[in-house]
Order: sequence, then C-alpha cells, then structure tokens
Amino acid sequence: MTKSNPVKQRKRGPAPTGVNPIMGFRPLPPLRADIVAYAKAEDITVSEAIRRLVELGLKAKVNTR
Repeated sequence: MTKSNPVKQRKRGPAPTGVNPIMGFRPLPPLRADIVAYAKAEDITVSEAIRRLVELGLKAKVNTR
C-alpha cells in the first residue's frame, strides 16, 4: 500500500493586514436599495457610500447631544 500525499488546505482571500479589519452587515433590501441609489448618485462605490453614510450618522448623533 502506498502512502497518500496530504493535501494542504488553502485559506480563502488575501492575507489579513490588520490595518482595516472588515466589518460587515446585511441590510434589508429597501435599505440596500437606498444605499445603492446614493452610491450611484454620488458616483462612488457601495462600500464608500456606506462609509460616508456611517460618518454622517455619527456626526449627526454627536452634534445633537
């Protein structure tokens, strides 16, 4: 009987850098549609739109205190 060669499992995606950890969420379809519409209107990516909208929301919250 011959020995089998072990198969090395590969990791998915690029190696983590630790600089900007990923933070994900699953918006409901109406909210996602609003985010996509905002991104198209501003001619930016959906990721950038989410970043901008979160920043705007946090600034608005801080200013109302």
